[in-house]
Amino acid sequence: MNPMAQHDPNPEHVVLVNEWDEELGLMEKLEAHRTGALHRAFSIFLFDKQGRLLLQQRALGKYHSAGLWTNTCCSHPRSGEDLLAAAHRRLKEEMGLTAELEHRFSFIYRGEVGDGLWEHELDHVFTGLLKEVPVPDPAEVMDFRWVEPEQLAKDLATDPKTYTIWLRKCWPQVAGSLHATRA
Repeated sequence: MNPMAQHDPNPEHVVLVNEWDEELGLMEKLEAHRTGALHRAFSIFLFDKQGRLLLQQRALGKYHSAGLWTNTCCSHPRSGEDLLAAAHRRLKEEMGLTAELEHRFSFIYRGEVGDGLWEHELDHVFTGLLKEVPVPDPAEVMDFRWVEPEQLAKDLATDPKTYTIWLRKCWPQVAGSLHATRA
């Protein structure tokens, strides 16, 4: 397990919520992932003008889902932090990007992410159009690439284990929301 998981004198916290996204309190992030406590999160999907999605490969130093491919950015808001402000903050921190974001939908999922850890999130999904070149933080992101939505759907079907659980669960809804917008 990653050394970060051992003892951090200033641990990050997540906002615990119920199924209606009402705040219940705070929990240290690693503990929330150990216990599978439902917490608030967000996922960002940025597309270019050609409709390709920007994926990131999580850095090997991440304490779960390290080395897996995922959506452009994903994280947790801080206590009292506006959700959209948190999404903009983490997009800048992880990928060195700014973009106009649109809230598409929210969903709840639960899944094992290895080493006895669980993701159980009420995930708010944002999309946007990317107009900049990514400059990722190497502590967060190992690599990035562009993918056509149709190719991502095929890859998720044929090689799902190379992608994060939240991307696998969320992508069909993201793709559906994009088709509804274009119709």
